[in-house]
Amino acid sequence: MAGRDNFPLLMELGAPGRRAYLLPELDVPGKSLEELIPGEYLRSEPALLPELSEVEVVRHFVGLSRRNHGVDVGFYPLGSCTMKYNPKVNEDLALYPGFASLHPYQPQETVQGALQLMYELEHYLCEIAGLARATLAPAAGAHGELTGLMLIKAYHESRGEGFRDEIIIPDSAHGTNPASAAMCGYKVVEVASNERGSVCVDALREVVGAKTAGLMLTNPNTLGLFEEDILTISQIVHEAGGLLYYDGANANAILGKCRPGDMGFDVVHFNLHKTFSTPHGGGGPGSGPIAVKADLVPFLPVPVVEKRENADEFYLDYNRPQSIGKVKGFYGNFLVMVRAYAYIRSMGPEGLRQVSEDAVLAANYLMAKLKSAYDLPYDRICKHEFVLSAKRQKANGVTARDIAKRLLDYGMHAPTVYFPLIVEEALMIEPTETETKASLDEFIEVMLEIAREAESSPETLKKAPHNTVVGRLDETLAARHPVVRWQGRQDTEDKTRDE
Repeated sequence: MAGRDNFPLLMELGAPGRRAYLLPELDVPGKSLEELIPGEYLRSEPALLPELSEVEVVRHFVGLSRRNHGVDVGFYPLGSCTMKYNPKVNEDLALYPGFASLHPYQPQETVQGALQLMYELEHYLCEIAGLARATLAPAAGAHGELTGLMLIKAYHESRGEGFRDEIIIPDSAHGTNPASAAMCGYKVVEVASNERGSVCVDALREVVGAKTAGLMLTNPNTLGLFEEDILTISQIVHEAGGLLYYDGANANAILGKCRPGDMGFDVVHFNLHKTFSTPHGGGGPGSGPIAVKADLVPFLPVPVVEKRENADEFYLDYNRPQSIGKVKGFYGNFLVMVRAYAYIRSMGPEGLRQVSEDAVLAANYLMAKLKSAYDLPYDRICKHEFVLSAKRQKANGVTARDIAKRLLDYGMHAPTVYFPLIVEEALMIEPTETETKASLDEFIEVMLEIAREAESSPETLKKAPHNTVVGRLDETLAARHPVVRWQGRQDTEDKTRDE
């Protein structure tokens, strides 16, 4: 009998002839299956798949879902990812037939509501960013980064300065920043952080020059620290002829408090799936809109949603000769936009401000309670997240990975570990604004208990997790010999015989 520990065997319980839903017989007049589908695409024999009843299939996938951890299940302090609770009203609105049943090829006069929503969402984001116009097309944050860098490149080329081929990136940056810059054809120049965890102004002065196209910066940065010298940084880059790109992954900390455009940023990307409470994780869908200052508006990707003068009519504008072109088929992930629009409208200006205030308060509360048990590399007021170090625990052979694994035994997701790279044994914690004080206090007690365990019984942590369905994996074996698909009995028998 299949139990909790050998749950995947449910897929092995099938037997020939078991069926769930049966499709009706083909009823296309005068056409056989062979006539409808070219022969080279037809299988010569049935696929080796389990034959199961509907109840077995449902139990299998519901069982899998119960193994997953999510923000609806428990605390999820994954640093830099803003895994906050998603209000269910946003989900309900995204399921409205007028939104969910739209087709991108519909005539524009039949989708005026959708166009109005996109037009208004763009302007809300521009107000939040302190910039002129935006595009909602990018499908994710990294896609937004690439789009923003393409805009920067087009801007420089239009000025006859295509020779600017260097993007400056801090040593604490998100990994997508150098990847996006390289994909756009730029050379990556690293700038060091100072002893307070911010960009070193003197080091920045040394690396800027005639080839500088721009600086990519997250503010607050990946250490959860606000860049105190941001106005000086902006001045240095602009005087060198470069532009400032704002990685909006951490915008959850500044909503309604300050605007990137006012700091001197020329291009800003937002992660709707982080900052504006749309579903996050599982491979998507995401959304990474880009807002820009006036000088870069002509280069925005097509189409741009516009409103006709003296008429309550919206349309998609493709007539933009300096545009970098299309960056996505159709126009972005629309239902993610619906969720973000609903979130912004329901929160309002004061609500968005409170989001940031509560996120910052929660992070500083956790930091103050935990810094006695763990090392705190940068002991200063943080914003929405902070980074601890497990260096003290490592003296007993306990690593950040061990601490992360042990947290799973308490029904909590682990924080981000080993990032940013400039912190040894990093534990990057982001509580978000949606957790109660009781939830935060429970996490504090668990982290303190784990710190005590690291002293008294380090082997407990080294072998964690103990209470999960799957225990600690052999990560080397998993990397070298991954099992990426379900294997039936026949597959296993064939493999054994071949070996």
